[in-house]
Amino acid sequence: MARISGVDLPKNKRIDIALTRIFGLGRVSACKIVAEADVAPDIRTQDLTESQVAALRKVIDTDYTVEGDLRKEVSLHIKMLVDMGAYRGVRHRKNLPVRGQRTSTNARTRKGPKKGAVSGKK
Repeated sequence: MARISGVDLPKNKRIDIALTRIFGLGRVSACKIVAEADVAPDIRTQDLTESQVAALRKVIDTDYTVEGDLRKEVSLHIKMLVDMGAYRGVRHRKNLPVRGQRTSTNARTRKGPKKGAVSGKK
């Protein structure tokens, strides 16, 4: 089993698909990594040699920010927006949609379950 950037890659998937399991790598960047490391994109993860795994690791470590470092960077950017008082930071603080979605009828995932209507006394 290949382990790259602290992630166990699935055994039976093609390497260009398996690399997308790493946080921060999508299909396009995975294909670029495979090409740069001179590994055939249709080879399965279980069929990789140690030298191929080392080449993939080297390319990822030198050229890409992935996993823990990327998560930390994203959370710091969000914290900066919140501290600055920017509109996006306010939306993060209030736990509302950040990117302009409507909230009148949708946004249940972000806002949480419906709050019951306040019933008046009769």
